[in-house]
Amino acid sequence: MGPWSRVRVAKCQMLVTCFFILLLGLSVATMVTLTYFGAHFAVIRRASLEKNPYQAVHQWAFSAGLSLVGLLTLGAVLSAAATVREAQGLMAGGFLCFSLAFCAQVQVVFWRLRSPTQVEDAMLDTYDLVYEQAMKGTSHVRRQELAAIQDMFLCCGKRSPFSRLGSTEADLCQGQEVAREDCLQGIRSFLRIHQQVASSLTSIGLALTVSALLLSSFLWFAIRSGCSLDRKGKYILAPRACGRQPQEPSLFRRSQDGPTHCLHSEADAIGPRRYSGSLRWLQDNDAAPGPLSRHLPAHRALQGRSPGGLSGCPVRGLSG
Repeated sequence: MGPWSRVRVAKCQMLVTCFFILLLGLSVATMVTLTYFGAHFAVIRRASLEKNPYQAVHQWAFSAGLSLVGLLTLGAVLSAAATVREAQGLMAGGFLCFSLAFCAQVQVVFWRLRSPTQVEDAMLDTYDLVYEQAMKGTSHVRRQELAAIQDMFLCCGKRSPFSRLGSTEADLCQGQEVAREDCLQGIRSFLRIHQQVASSLTSIGLALTVSALLLSSFLWFAIRSGCSLDRKGKYILAPRACGRQPQEPSLFRRSQDGPTHCLHSEADAIGPRRYSGSLRWLQDNDAAPGPLSRHLPAHRALQGRSPGGLSGCPVRGLSG
C-alpha cells in the first residue's frame, strides 16, 4: 500500500471515528441530563437536609459529564474539519481536545476503581437521614420527602438489622406498600443499572479516543510533510482573452526565447559596425569604378561573413 492509499484510508477512518465520537457525546449528554434532571436523582437531591451527602457528588458528576461532552464534541468537529480541509492547526486542536478527554476518562476509571460505592453510599446516607428524621416525627416535611422517595423507587421502608427504630417501621408500610421491596435494595438496584451504562460508555469512549489520537497524530504529520496528500493548494482557472494564444510555462519561455534575444541583441550590436565598415570600403574604392562583376565576389564574402547580410544596406553604395 502506497503513501497516498494510507492517507486516504486514515482520512476515512478519521471521519468515521469522529462520527461515532459525536454519537458518544450525544449519549453522554443524554445520560448527564437524565442524571441531573431525572426524577430518581432529583428526589434525593431535593431533600432539605442541613448537610445533604448526595449534593456534592451530584454536582461533581454533572460538571465532569458536561466537560467530557464538550471535549468530545469539540475534538470531533475540529478533527473532521481538519481532515476535509487538510488544516494543520485544526488537527492540532482536535488532538489536544482528545488528549484532555482521554485524561478525564482515565480519571473517571481510576475514581470508579478506587471508590466504586461512593455515589451509592451518598444516596443511601441521604435516604437514611430522611428516614430517621421522618420516623422520629420531628418534621412533617421529612415525612413528605420520605413518601416521595418511596413512591419514586416503588419501595417502602428499610428492613435492615441495624435499624434503631424498631416497630415504628410497621406504621409506615400499610396495604399494598407492604409488598414493595426494601428501599435500600431498590436504590442499589437502580444505581447498579445506571453505573453499568456509565461504565459501558466510558469503555467505548476510551477506545474511540485512543483511535482518534493515533489517527489525528498520523494525519498531522502527513499534513505537515505535504508529500502524500490527495490535494495541496488551490488551483484557479482564469478565463483566456479572445484571440490570445495560450502562454507556455515560464521555464519553456526562458529556454526558447533566451537564445533568440541574445542573438538579436548581438546582431544589433555587431551588424551596424560591419555594415558601416563595408560601406566605407566601397566608398573609398568608388573613385575608380569598374565592372559590376568585379564587386560581386566581395559582396558575396560580406554576405557570408555578416549575420544579416547586406539586405538592409542601400544599393547606391554598390552602383556608385
